[in-house]
Amino acid sequence: MRLIQYVTEAGKQQAGVVNGEHIHPLKEVVSVYELAEKALQEKTGLESLIEKLQSDEQISYAELINENRLLSPFSHEDPAHLFVTGTGLTHLGSADTRANMHAQGSDSSNAELTDSMKMFKAGVQNGKPKSGEQGAQPEWFYKGDGSIVVAPGKALSSPHFALDAGEEPEIAGLYINDKDGQPHRIGFALGNEFSDHITEKENYLLLAHSKLRQCSIGPEILVGDLPANIKGYSRIIRDNEVLWEKEFLSGEENMSHTIENLENHHFKYPIFRQPGDAHIHFYGTATLSFGDGIRTQAGDIFEIAADTFGKPLRNKLQIEKESPVQKVTKL
Repeated sequence: MRLIQYVTEAGKQQAGVVNGEHIHPLKEVVSVYELAEKALQEKTGLESLIEKLQSDEQISYAELINENRLLSPFSHEDPAHLFVTGTGLTHLGSADTRANMHAQGSDSSNAELTDSMKMFKAGVQNGKPKSGEQGAQPEWFYKGDGSIVVAPGKALSSPHFALDAGEEPEIAGLYINDKDGQPHRIGFALGNEFSDHITEKENYLLLAHSKLRQCSIGPEILVGDLPANIKGYSRIIRDNEVLWEKEFLSGEENMSHTIENLENHHFKYPIFRQPGDAHIHFYGTATLSFGDGIRTQAGDIFEIAADTFGKPLRNKLQIEKESPVQKVTKL
């Protein structure tokens, strides 16, 4: 079962269920967040509530895409209450990708390893503890709030001061906290986490700066369990031709951490368990065009897809115009 959010012909937000090439709008709710709230209030499972609220009306999925009416599949009415975060070095191939960007690889002795490689090694050794137990901590980063989430089909904007504007094909978990602060997972979505890899390569301590960028998820939310083995592709299109394409793997069979362990290390902090808050949490990747020497440019189209998630996620790259240095004034 998969969900989307879109703009109706009347210009209103609406949530709907994907059924092949058609969308069935949901009754009584206009957003996935409202749907999740209703499931919590009625103490019912999300899938059963979706079946109950699914209307017979059919909307053309192709029209929504062609008319650029898709919205991010998950949002909060107040973007400041939607946290966007992520974890890195979580996939079995991510050590090789990171080694190309930094120093020694994961086969060096522990004394020679970079801090990032030590963290990857810790995940391989203890990133999949028994359910209910706490395993190794993953690399963690903050991207921003809901204001940085770009809808499918819309442009991803890179700051004028950025040194790189690179895609990161990932799966993201989508969450809502109930009135008691208990997190609940709504589902999963494809995502382009979008980072500045040259800034990160310059000095790993600049990782936090490299992640403060826009991102995109969707267009669809997968409700239910995440398959253990997910295969998809990441592609860059330039001047209507494929410039670069590569398979990406995800799901726990291809990861050094369980989803549960990543969730535990995010939500163990009380600040992320505030009642009513929502979360988009990226799980990481091992596939980057930057690792293959690709330099993106304005007008490039990022395309990320996996059959499990329905339609591909597409976004064009744009570069912001240079703006003056921000000067703080004294009150």
